[in-house]
Amino acid sequence: MKTFVVGDIHGRCAQLHTLLEMLPREEQVDTLVFLGDLIDRGPDVPGCVEHVFNLSQENSERVICLRGNHEQMLLDFLDEENLIWIEAATGSDHTYAQYTETPLVIRSESDFASARDLLAQKIPAEQIEFIRGLRLYHEDDFGIYVHAGLENGKHPSESSPAALMWARDQDFFKSYQGKPCVFGHTPTVFLPLRGRLGRHGIYLFKSAIGIDTGYNLNSPLSCLSLPDFTLYQAFSDGRTATHHITTLIPESLKKMQREAAGAS
Repeated sequence: MKTFVVGDIHGRCAQLHTLLEMLPREEQVDTLVFLGDLIDRGPDVPGCVEHVFNLSQENSERVICLRGNHEQMLLDFLDEENLIWIEAATGSDHTYAQYTETPLVIRSESDFASARDLLAQKIPAEQIEFIRGLRLYHEDDFGIYVHAGLENGKHPSESSPAALMWARDQDFFKSYQGKPCVFGHTPTVFLPLRGRLGRHGIYLFKSAIGIDTGYNLNSPLSCLSLPDFTLYQAFSDGRTATHHITTLIPESLKKMQREAAGAS
């Protein structure tokens, strides 16, 4: 039994399909966890949401998708909570244009309502319902899985939703020593250097494991398998890579890897 954890996807549907095809996953036994941020920035957001939705519908016990801050921003926009989602930095214009087949143009106050109404009409109702139902964390025997991080190292059940979706806490990155916690949200190039050395783009330090390996033309979409620490990566040019991480693993995580090797 394994858990395969996929980092931030951001509309990279072709890479997602390639990555999932790489995984030696036994669908009735192994768990597949998506850390959120399916949407924005990439070339096929609707395809990503639809594919993950279908996977979760087909096997809801073994396919888990978490809510990322981008999904939360989208919901806040649709629910008239705030307008952060339409800031240029979010990449929401890609999501908007792909669903509505119309560019996102805001020139006046009335344009906000028009854009909101059109988007709500064009996103399939089952996809909106799926996004609303995304959980904030998952936990199994191998680890805790969240989009962004934990609040002061507390269990996610004791952490605020904002922390689970938005946190970028240096103390968590450098000092967390609880149950292994796999997170995305912060691209690993922005995480402390010491945890990035020799990890093929992911971050491992004490019990914190970051797998958001970035979003640009050269960034892989990454999936980490636990407890064996096999890393699967798919690139935009079609290349793939598989790494069995054996060096520079914190001692707290080596024990889990050794036990997995002994059981296989």
